[in-house]
Amino acid sequence: QVQLVESGGGLVQAGGSLRLSCAASGRAFTTYNMAWFRQAPGNEREFVAGLRWGGGNVYYADYADAVKGRFTAYRDNAKNTMYLQMNILKPEDTAVYFCAAMRGNGATRDKNNYDYWGQGTQVTVSS
Repeated sequence: QVQLVESGGGLVQAGGSLRLSCAASGRAFTTYNMAWFRQAPGNEREFVAGLRWGGGNVYYADYADAVKGRFTAYRDNAKNTMYLQMNILKPEDTAVYFCAAMRGNGATRDKNNYDYWGQGTQVTVSS
């Protein structure tokens, strides 16, 4: 029903920047709550940033404390794409980053509330 494809990951030095993209195929993209999660080897998949639909073209952003002030999530509805701009990257940001979409209105930060997931894109930050 909905397909999500992440891109934009890569290798970057500490202090650098990357922009991740999540392209969605679903026609109801504008009404879905969207989020970025990340997972490092041996760790749980953790919340990074979310964009919750507030009706119309209104979206509310939420960020994990670890990335607040450094990362920005935003959408381009004309392109059915969500982005994650990552600045001042740190080695602890190294992980596979996943895009996710939620049909309902569950808690933004709970990974179990999301119905669709992308395949992930690797971000590696060297020190």
